Amino acid sequence: MHERKVIEIGCGEWGFRNLPMREHFEIARDFDFKWLEFGIGGDQTGRLSEFPEPDEIAEFKALNEEFSIATPFCCIENDFTLANENDHLEVLERSKKQIQAAADCGAKQVRLFAGFTPVEKVSSEIWDRMMKAFWDADQLCEGLGLTIAIETHGGITFDEDESAHHFNSVSTDPESLSRLIEQLPSRVGFNYDPGNIKAVRPEDKSCCLELINDRINYCHLKDWTRKGEGWVAVAIGDDDLDYGPLFENMKYDGVCLIEYEPLHDSRDGIRRSLDYLHEIEQSSQVLKFQR
Repeated sequence: MHERKVIEIGCGEWGFRNLPMREHFEIARDFDFKWLEFGIGGDQTGRLSEFPEPDEIAEFKALNEEFSIATPFCCIENDFTLANENDHLEVLERSKKQIQAAADCGAKQVRLFAGFTPVEKVSSEIWDRMMKAFWDADQLCEGLGLTIAIETHGGITFDEDESAHHFNSVSTDPESLSRLIEQLPSRVGFNYDPGNIKAVRPEDKSCCLELINDRINYCHLKDWTRKGEGWVAVAIGDDDLDYGPLFENMKYDGVCLIEYEPLHDSRDGIRRSLDYLHEIEQSSQVLKFQR
């Protein structure tokens, strides 16, 4: 019998954005997670403030100790594809300060976005600014012992019924992804979110895995399902995204984070996600999941 590929499962933070930080740890503990993602900025109740003060950071680290849950993954809100150069520089400076705060919190990875400008509107000038921003941010991260993961995330607009319409950004468009891989510092990887690729290009059943497989250093697990002409986020297993082959072929061997986005049933969504992973494990000859 072949030795199974063991995949560590942790808990993402976006579905907890309206909950006090302590509740994140309580929910993670109740599901026996040893790994938890956290966020800085973005004006969310469930995140540390835009520029956390030392006492806020100390309180956060105390939760690590109290619950014996590690938080090496930090999410930062940014857009490096803004058309206005002054706006871009402001975002970059804020991101650098938040990267420093993430390091102070004990993070080892920072999830950044490339940006949400439609890929066809990203001029050579915008592209060059974006690339310089990532080189600058990576230089800072290297000195702090951090690595960057760029999330595969398209741009989104919302209908009145709150369904989401996804469009290609530079981090979901295959041609742009290839350029990113060629031009980014070798230390910079990708937060592989197959659900986000599906919502932009549902016909791409491999969700760009073959393109970025060598550069994945972070992973979010979710799915999207149709609502009218748009999409709503759901748990893995709730719709048709088949994670089994993705897990089997993914070279990344770090923690994969369940990112259940809806706010009204966080615990149930996490439970459904774990049940789906159990189903995959039961039917697979090569996969094993552990928390």
